[in-house]
Order: sequence, then structure tokens, then C-alpha cells
Amino acid sequence: MKRPTVREIAARAGVSQGAVSYALNGRRGVSEATRNRVVEIARQLGWTPGGGTHRHVRRSGALGMVVHRPAVALTAEPFFGALLSGIQRQPATGATSLVLQAAPSRSAELKIYRRWHRERTVGGVLLLDLRIGDTRPDELAAIGLPAVALGGPLGRSDVPSVWLDDRQAMAAVLAHLAGLGHRSVVRVAGPETFLHTRTRTDAFVAAAGRLGLADARTVHTDYSDEGAAGTTRRVLKSKRSPTALVFDNDVMAVGGLVAAQGLGLRVPADLSIVAWDDSVLCRLARPALTAVRRPIAECGALAVSVLRQVIDGGNAADTATSVPGFAIRGSTGPVVRR
Repeated sequence: MKRPTVREIAARAGVSQGAVSYALNGRRGVSEATRNRVVEIARQLGWTPGGGTHRHVRRSGALGMVVHRPAVALTAEPFFGALLSGIQRQPATGATSLVLQAAPSRSAELKIYRRWHRERTVGGVLLLDLRIGDTRPDELAAIGLPAVALGGPLGRSDVPSVWLDDRQAMAAVLAHLAGLGHRSVVRVAGPETFLHTRTRTDAFVAAAGRLGLADARTVHTDYSDEGAAGTTRRVLKSKRSPTALVFDNDVMAVGGLVAAQGLGLRVPADLSIVAWDDSVLCRLARPALTAVRRPIAECGALAVSVLRQVIDGGNAADTATSVPGFAIRGSTGPVVRR
């Protein structure tokens, strides 16, 4: 007899695939009545523990993380170093064994998750770079692989989130620039497909509206210094040249700073610059860059803690880190009237 799939059981029971995974794996997250109904329908379809659906078994203490970006990004972006530092020093459990792999595509990423689950390589995974309409939380819930998303909040109990408050940080950035007299601000953002990009864009638009910024807009590029430099040159040569630029990461901000100086602009006399995610790059730049200080290492440590709760069958909820800070340095100053 063909073994039933999670999708087939969910359709017959009238519940989500995540609920089926919870019910068959004996995890919290569904009522006892739902659990009994799912188990009975699964039995009728020929399911047995360890059979057609993937029964969750506590694997090794290792956790997994797949990065769907070029492998060089792991060394080029200080964000990843800070995140990994937090993952490794999660205080409740000591050092964490992390299986880290880069994937060239979303389909390749999902294949890695399925292989890890099948081979019991990891006990759970940390989900990076949430995208608009992301199906990965559903896929992971369906196969029964515990997961925590870095970003959100998603508002779902089967794949809880650990997130940083980008909205509050964006409001602080624009309030600082508006206080210096800036009314024309361009944000150089990452790809539009990322959920955190949309969150920041929404916060940027809302804050600009509250502050009465006449010309505030967002342009998109990749996260590289080259992409940011090219975008910066185009923006600054346009008829709507801004008095301030806000970059979505530190690498982009340094690339933008170099590009602006290459055009003969003085920072901050002619142009103010703000970076997202403070790092040593921001402190070593000349002038040193005003930057958002997000608790990235704390995010990594919290994510491990929440994932351990999920793996152990406990109730885990969306969790926010401490409030981001803001370091004001030499790259921002008052507007010089043109």
C-alpha cells in the first residue's frame, strides 16, 4: 500500500500540514481532540509511526542553518560573524554545534533540510532571510523538522520567530536626520523580496510622513559594496540628489561613502550617511559612520534558546530582542543650504 503523505492526511482531517506534524509527532500545539482525529485518519490511510510521514526523533545536539546567498557573503558581511558569535555562546547550553551550509537556490535549500531530517543530522534549524510569501516555514512544519525563524514576527506557533525591531530603529534614524534639517533622504535598500526589507520600507514611509520629509524614497540593490557604490553614484547624479543617504547594511554604507567622496562630495558637509548594523567597518571609516546598533549576537543566542524549547516540545512564542541602539558619529551633520 502506498504510504500516506502529510498533505493527504491534512486534507482529509481539514487541518494544516503543521498541525498534522504536531499531532503525529506527539508535540504540543494542537488540541487533544484534533490530535485524536488526525491520528485516527492517519491510521485509516495506512500510516504507522516511523512510516510514511516523518516521525520526529530527538537527533544530535547539532543545529542547522542554510544560507541562500553566495558563500563569500559569510566573510564579507560582519552581520554573519556577529550572529554566529551569539549562536555559539548561548549561555543556557554552552557552545552550540552548528551545521552551516550555503545553497545556490531555494529548491536546493529545501533539499538540504529534507536530507538533514532524513539522516537525523540536526535536531532543528535556524531559518534566515525570510521572504515575502516564504513557503519554508510550511515546508519545515510539514516534514516535522523543528525550526525558528530569524525575523518577523510571523505569528505562528509551529515556527516561532526571533526578531529585531527595525521599525523603532528606522524611526530613530529619520528623527535624527530631520532634526539636522534634512528633508531629502534616500534609503539604499537590499532586495525587495526580503521580508525585513519590506518592514523597513514600511517604517521608512511611515516615519517620513510623520516628520514631514518632502522627498524620502527607497531604491534597491544587492548587499554588496559594489552594488551600493553604483546605486549611490546614480542617485547623487540625478536631478533629485538627496542631502542624506541611509544604507541597509554596513558594507553598503562604506561602499556608498567611497562613491560619494569619489564624486567630490564632503561627508557630512555635503551629504550625511547612516549605516544599518554598526560594526568595525563603521568605526574605521573616515569619517566614522553614524549607525544603527542592532543586538545581532543577542538575536543568535535567543534563537538557539527558543529552538531548544521547540525541539524539547515546549511552548515557544515569537520573541523580540532588546531595543536597537543608535551611534551618532561624524558622517551625519546639519544641512548646508544649497
